[in-house]
Amino acid sequence: MDMSDIGRPPTAPGAEAAKPATEDGAVQERWHQLVSEMGAEIAAPLTAALERINALTSTGRIDKKGLRSLREEVEAARQIGMIGQQLARFASGRLRQTHEKLQLADVLDGTLAHRSRETQARGINVKPTLQPADVIVDASLLFSLMNATIDWALANAQSQIEFAIEMKTWPAHALLTCRFAHRAVDDLADGADAVAPVSLDSLGYRLIEQTAWTMGLIVERHDGSHLTTLTLEFPRTAAAAMIASADAPEVDDGFAPSSNSQPLAGSHVLVVSSRRDLRGQIRDAVRNMSLIVDYVNTVEEAAAFCREGLPHAVVVESIQVGTRFEALRDEILAEVSDFVFIEIVEEGASFDMSGFSGSTLTRVGRDVLSTALPSTLLFELSKSVG
Repeated sequence: MDMSDIGRPPTAPGAEAAKPATEDGAVQERWHQLVSEMGAEIAAPLTAALERINALTSTGRIDKKGLRSLREEVEAARQIGMIGQQLARFASGRLRQTHEKLQLADVLDGTLAHRSRETQARGINVKPTLQPADVIVDASLLFSLMNATIDWALANAQSQIEFAIEMKTWPAHALLTCRFAHRAVDDLADGADAVAPVSLDSLGYRLIEQTAWTMGLIVERHDGSHLTTLTLEFPRTAAAAMIASADAPEVDDGFAPSSNSQPLAGSHVLVVSSRRDLRGQIRDAVRNMSLIVDYVNTVEEAAAFCREGLPHAVVVESIQVGTRFEALRDEILAEVSDFVFIEIVEEGASFDMSGFSGSTLTRVGRDVLSTALPSTLLFELSKSVG
């Protein structure tokens, strides 16, 4: 792999923003360390899951609590694997960016709204203080960065996460700050300095670092005795970029889907289908998109799945579309107005996009599923990002 253009040393907590690595040895060492961390992090939940399966094999029984724990352990391992795939995109050297002018506050606000069920289910209060700021970035990478930051904060925050967007006076750069308590004040020994939890330097944080560096952002993190503050600085803020127009990147003011390889990597899709053959067809169609895909048999199961957190899109077979599905759809759209729903029509070689020809639901014919579903997901999810 050619990693010379993207490797950078990790940002030490409380240190100045990291500078790009200039020696190939440092680059190689960083990626070797990441691979080692990924192996360790993925082994832990899989070991726990294997022990649980061995107990199940021995006793022939598992209660609801044990089954839930098993699902969580397998899900944790899958999530780490997906992070590894996303890091591999950066390591490939083939990632290309399409720069667009985006309203940072709108993107973050929309992402937080999308994740509100998940934060509420975990008992986390999210407090945003967002000033308007136009930044010039790749839309899909910004989407990935926002979600990676929320994932990391949720995994470490005790009760509240504060997000702030403000403008730096000089240079006129947008600053996005994420602040949370990584331990309760009551857990601190009187007058003693506490060591920051190892979980703050998880593979999820490495994904934040690498995504931000690839976007040309400056990353700073400070870990106090119980508070952690992450700051992302956007040098390509619109006002600053216009002043230095000679060096400004080419900007697309309208929407243009990112030309990244696998631009939706890490996005979460829920498939509602009870038929194994259709599930297999959908799985084959999106195999190379690096999506997180879950499957449920019924709309009732989909509703239960969504109570703890929304995916980024729901793909549903036509025989499941009825009164119960419409109620679920209306409920989700009331929270996230641009949420993506795609119906798989049993017969047909065409597809209808939402908003066209009066259609309120995107429909894809099963005869063209292998070619139409990936492009439809790309178009619909990219609309919500942009």
